[in-house]
Order: sequence, then structure tokens, then C-alpha cells
Amino acid sequence: MLLHFLVFLGVLVSWWFAVRSCGGRLKLLWLQASGCGGCTQSLLGAENRSGVFEQLAASGIELLFHPGVSEASGDELLTLLADAAAGRLPFDILCVEGAMLRGPNGSGRFHILSGSGLPMIAWVQRLAARARYVVAVGTCTAYGGINAAGDNVTEACGLQFDGNERGGLLGEDFRAASGLPVINIAGCPIHAEWVVDTLCSLTLGAFGENDLDALQRPRFYTEQLVHHGCPKNEFYEFKASALKPSDLGCLMENMGCKGTQAHADCNTRPWNGVGSCVRGGFPCISCTEPGFEEPGHPFMETPKIAGIPIGLPSDMPKAWFVALAALSKSATPKRVRDNAVSDHPLPVSSLRKPGKK
Repeated sequence: MLLHFLVFLGVLVSWWFAVRSCGGRLKLLWLQASGCGGCTQSLLGAENRSGVFEQLAASGIELLFHPGVSEASGDELLTLLADAAAGRLPFDILCVEGAMLRGPNGSGRFHILSGSGLPMIAWVQRLAARARYVVAVGTCTAYGGINAAGDNVTEACGLQFDGNERGGLLGEDFRAASGLPVINIAGCPIHAEWVVDTLCSLTLGAFGENDLDALQRPRFYTEQLVHHGCPKNEFYEFKASALKPSDLGCLMENMGCKGTQAHADCNTRPWNGVGSCVRGGFPCISCTEPGFEEPGHPFMETPKIAGIPIGLPSDMPKAWFVALAALSKSATPKRVRDNAVSDHPLPVSSLRKPGKK
């Protein structure tokens, strides 16, 4: 008990010094680039009775501007952004949502910030140079995402990645004033708590480069697989697979699910405590990874070679999977086999056969 109290006291003191060191509060500026706004919609659904921005305010974060919730617009907004870019309006965190459109021909003029005459990428570059922390909110901002699919005529990319390749708009060597690279909160959309936890960690001064994985995503949510906590794990263990949409069985073998390869905690930290893609009957499409938007096959179809899925669990040799799958299927209980191809749980008799228990 005493140890828990001392740990809490240490965190509280760290937070107090972190807040004091940045003038009392961290100031957050949020820009919307090329995207659907789905990450903001997800963020607004954060599990907090008073609302996510009240939660951030209570954690020491002051919102200077967000295009979805702030009143500032027109000349007032342009003045705010110009002052921030020139250093007249200090701020700490730059969050960008949406891909960077560099086209046509690197000019960025496919996306002009209304009223400014300047491309959005120019504003992002100027503001990133002033920020203590730069945060990419969503896979589009991190790696290019849906915007970069197909021929990518808009030359879409992420802040510090272009798909799997380092670089992006800001360049491989970019570092914010804190010394950190871009923090990629990847997801399409993000889980609200991934953003909240990251921002709160920044206010505590408790987030360093070692807290990022190889793709610069916060490790607290990417060191797990979507497979962990999946409600269909019983079906997976017996390789009792769904054959069509709405079936209750495992979605990996036939329906394109990549939960055994995707890095995220979606099923151990469900949306609003209850939801995730697979909990809703839809396969995981690995949306936290660069290149998810072009898997090379329909999202709801598992590509196979000689009847074996090519997208096997990342830590399992193919020969092991084949052997275990055959063994598992031969031992599948009738209840599991029948439910796998049903759209609702089938009733199970509660009567036991007489005999030894």
C-alpha cells in the first residue's frame, strides 16, 4: 500500500514539474489535412462523461484550435496560425489529422488553406518547426493511408513516412523541439484513448523515443496484437471458420482477418468498453500498419496458396500452422463447429449423460 502511494506521489510530482516547466499548461494546436475527419469523430467518443477536451484540460492541456470544435474561422484563424508560425503565439503540441498532399508536382496546391493562399503542407512545415511535439493522428497522417492508394495522383504521404519508407513531408531527420520525431498514432480511425494517453504522457514528461516502435507508434498499444482478447479465439483455436459475413466463426481462414498480424490493443481495450471490428463481425484489416489500404486482395477475402492462408500469425512457421490446424479441426466440438457457420449462438443442451464426471 505504501509502495503504491509513493509511486502515485512520484507521478504527481513529475506532472507538477512538467506543467511548471512549460508555463503552466501545454498548448495544443490541431490541423485537419486531407482526410475524412473520422479520427476526430472517434476522439469525440472518448469514455469521459464531461467530454474529451475537458479531460485534456484537466490534464494540463489547453486547446488553442481544433477545426471541428473551435469557433475561430476566417481572418481570426489565419491570424492565430500566422502568429503561431512566427513564434508570436507560443504552443507546444501540433496534432495533424489527414494526409499531406504534395501534388501537383510537389507544389502542394491540391490543398490550399482557405483564405491564406498557401498550401496546407507549407503551414504544417512552418508550424512543425515551432512545436515541442508533433503528433500524427491517424494512419493517413502517419503513412499516407487511404489518400495514397491507387496511382496516388495527389502525391499523398505522411508527416515522416511515405508508406513504409521514412521521409514523408518533414523528412527522415526531422526532430521537434523536444528532440522527438513525429509520434504516429496510427489507426483508421484511431482509438480515442490512444490519443488521450499519448497527450497525457506528454504533459507528464513521461514519453520518450524509447516509447515508440520502429514505425514511431506509441508502444503502449502496438506491443499487442488485435488477436489478443479476440472474442472469436475459441473458434480460432479449433480452426472453426466463418464461411460468409455474419457467421460467428473465426474470420482469419476465409474472411480476410489480419488480427493475428496487426499491432493494436483493439480487443483488450474495446471502443467505449464494448466495440471493435471483429466484435462487430468484421475482419481486422490491419489499419494501424502502413500500406493497409492496398492489401492486394479484397478486404473480406483471405488469399491462399494450396489452400493455406498466406497471412499466417507473425510468430508461427507455416509447417506448424498446417499441422496444428489439422489437429485442431479433428478435435473441434460439435457446438463450436455448428456455431462457426451460424449467425447466432445455437442452444446447447444442459443435460449431461450419466456416468463419471
